[in-house]
Amino acid sequence: VQLQASGGGSVQAGGSLRLSCVASGIPADSYAVGWFRQAPGKEREFVAAVTWSGSKSYYAESVKGRFTISRDNAKSTTYLQMDSLKPEDTAVYYCAKPKVYGIDLTQQAVYPYWGQGTLVTVSS
Repeated sequence: VQLQASGGGSVQAGGSLRLSCVASGIPADSYAVGWFRQAPGKEREFVAAVTWSGSKSYYAESVKGRFTISRDNAKSTTYLQMDSLKPEDTAVYYCAKPKVYGIDLTQQAVYPYWGQGTLVTVSS
């Protein structure tokens, strides 16, 4: 299983970015996808997750109402639309994939597969 994250960049506060995560080596509609981020000097934290069907999504409180996670199984791609970005959103963003169902998608430990990360920098 390979995950390729892209779409990071530099943006001013209030701006938007859309991250993409392409999965290969696994059926496109299998298992959930999660996004995590790690800011400089901080631990990696949960951002958002979407179930295999796309019918349920979960968000960290810090991004709720600003970020939207979605997936297009026909393209094996999961998206993280980030609007109203703040300087505190600056981090390396990682997509990840579990290999079982019925788990707590906010927990990093349930994800054995990780992408390489894409850097998001938000300036004030």
